[in-house]
Amino acid sequence: MRRWKKLLFWGTALLSLGADQLTKFWVTQNFVLSKPPETWPIIRGVFHFTYVTNKGAAFSLLQNNAWLPWLSLIVCIGLVCLGLFGTRLTRWEQAGYGFLLGGAAGNGIDRIFLGEVIDFLDFRLIQFPVFNIADISINIGLICLLLATWKSSRKSSHKSSSR
Repeated sequence: MRRWKKLLFWGTALLSLGADQLTKFWVTQNFVLSKPPETWPIIRGVFHFTYVTNKGAAFSLLQNNAWLPWLSLIVCIGLVCLGLFGTRLTRWEQAGYGFLLGGAAGNGIDRIFLGEVIDFLDFRLIQFPVFNIADISINIGLICLLLATWKSSRKSSHKSSSR
């Protein structure tokens, strides 16, 4: 029964992983990996779908590091253990860790089985590196955890000031 108390954690993880893997499957079925990369303008000059791959971490850092798939696996195992055996989490913490798990698993699956991560979301207006749904999930997860920390610190400072 205790595991169901983290339903938001598991639901967020599964939804973000599913969205990531489905969109990457769609990209691989509808685009050709080429140089220069195939791109479909959604809003010309602002937002495109552009099929590229990344052998590194965020922003193509740490290219061709053999330990990146292992790091993804370790992070996923740690987050699954948190979900199964960890203490009770607030809603923001559940969502945050769930998004982190979904994103880490999505990019980890690519790294382990493909040797590279599939990216396709291309915001050209600000010249941002091409990214994917897993990257969005990781960032949403971090924002949720920052909000959880902020809410927790506000509660504890409110309690100490009312004494």
